[in-house]
Amino acid sequence: MGMALKIRTILLERNMSIKELSDKLGYKGTNLYNKLRRDNLTEKELREIADILNCDYDGIFTFRDTGKQV
Repeated sequence: MGMALKIRTILLERNMSIKELSDKLGYKGTNLYNKLRRDNLTEKELREIADILNCDYDGIFTFRDTGKQV
């Protein structure tokens, strides 16, 4: 499972849209959509996304509240 798919899965569980995540990251326009489409995210971006989604990132996402890993 690629990182983009993992992020989309977590967004569904968190009831958050890509637009909301993009806004929280401070991205303009379709920048995040394009990065997810290409599955092209830096380690720094993945760590920022994990923090916003209330997850730990170690190459995988771990929900802080439930311990579930994606």
